[in-house]
Amino acid sequence: MTDMTDILILGGGPAGLTAALYAARAGKSVIVCEKEGFGGQITQAHQVDNLPGLPGISGLELGDKLCSQAMDAGVQTAFCEVVGIHHHIDGTFYVETDDGPMNARTVIFAGGAKPRMLGVAREEDLIGSGISYCALCDGAFFQNQDVAVIGGGNTAFSDALVLAGICRSVTIVHRRDSFRAEEAVVQAVKNTPNIKLMTPYTVSELVGEEQVEGIVLNDGTTVPVQAVFVALGRVPDCSLIETLVDLDEAGYVIASESCMTKTPGLFVAGDCRQKTIRQLTTAMADGTVAAMAACEFLK
Repeated sequence: MTDMTDILILGGGPAGLTAALYAARAGKSVIVCEKEGFGGQITQAHQVDNLPGLPGISGLELGDKLCSQAMDAGVQTAFCEVVGIHHHIDGTFYVETDDGPMNARTVIFAGGAKPRMLGVAREEDLIGSGISYCALCDGAFFQNQDVAVIGGGNTAFSDALVLAGICRSVTIVHRRDSFRAEEAVVQAVKNTPNIKLMTPYTVSELVGEEQVEGIVLNDGTTVPVQAVFVALGRVPDCSLIETLVDLDEAGYVIASESCMTKTPGLFVAGDCRQKTIRQLTTAMADGTVAAMAACEFLK
């Protein structure tokens, strides 16, 4: 594919597919590149209950609908891996992929950010069957059950407080005796009767074949739980564009409210962008903003 495309979108998750839909409806030629699976990480969710207007939809169905709607609007899709991005002096972009080069007038980078995993055996197999990386998304599925939260930062402690109002008990497991969470949040956790702190421990093993039934700590202790919420932070993968953008200390792309980076014509959308809240709806919002800004830029 060597023809010049108006908007090339790198990443086929909710942010990228939303951007594609809006750009195509604005009459632009659009290609979405995705290397793993269209729909993004949301397709791993057994059920999505926090998308307004579509309660109870499965993540897989949502991903399919996002992709189908974009394609019906005229979006082209390319199942390929991007290996390099170059910004020409004339303002256009040359993108190298394992399926050949592409040329674009603008690029929207929607690479997302992956949760930092526990790194124990069978973790990926149990995603959606007791392993979760989002308490807001999946906490309601474990009402009146026993769950564990892994981590010691604000996200882990905030997740624990949310889950404490839903679940029978919450056990926070952290590898150190000290916490990165703000003191006020730590005190709130300590004052919540159904939250238990276990430090300094790490998780060495998951119990359960088809569904999580417990965790084994590094000292051999088994903690019976029906779900494990991993809150060890997220890892953005912005290496493809790191020479074209500014990154914050955590590796997220710094962009304006229009999602424009420091490189004219290069936009960023979704969880890889520096922001406070990373949810399905904020990723879609970024996609909308980035697409409209790219269309305006093309004028």
